[in-house]
Amino acid sequence: MEVNWPERFYCRSFVRKIAQWREVNYFRATRAIPAGAKVLEIGCGDGGGAGIFARLFKPGLYHGLDVDPAMVKVAAGRRAKSDLGRFALFVQGDAERLPYRDGAFDAVVNFGIIHHLPDWRRGLAEVGRVLRPGGTFYFEEIYPPLYANPLFRVMLAHPRVDRFHGPEFRAVMDGQGLSLQPGYHESSLYILGVAVKNPRP
Repeated sequence: MEVNWPERFYCRSFVRKIAQWREVNYFRATRAIPAGAKVLEIGCGDGGGAGIFARLFKPGLYHGLDVDPAMVKVAAGRRAKSDLGRFALFVQGDAERLPYRDGAFDAVVNFGIIHHLPDWRRGLAEVGRVLRPGGTFYFEEIYPPLYANPLFRVMLAHPRVDRFHGPEFRAVMDGQGLSLQPGYHESSLYILGVAVKNPRP
């Protein structure tokens, strides 16, 4: 699901970039990734989060995927002006149907995209599928009291049915073999955390 113009404006704003800097610093302090890691960001938007993640983590490969072709074009243009260099690729695609093989990535990054998916459970299943065993899911998600309150319900375009709060989100992650790590931050409005894909039995 593509975001509408008010959310696109916010996602490209300086305020959002400050928030992403804080989030990525938390990610790095919580769990590192191996040298030369392969990273996928779902819902990469304009590539701003990708640049921050690349600067702090130094991955070997970074794929940014977004359903909006206009945002993919902006992100690709940003690549040459950031720390992404040659190792980044931005592609159009659906987070509910990731065009990658099982276990393709060492890490998946989600800056608040899962709640945009009509079938958010399938989105989390896809995250679990493309992560290698022991791989890391870095995520920030928001809950309905933040985006579906009377004001934002009018301003923002989000799916309206089968939405998740904390218990549902955490339970589905667990069901996909994604173990939430200690130290996550959660309120009635959002969750910021790191999960690790369980090794195969």
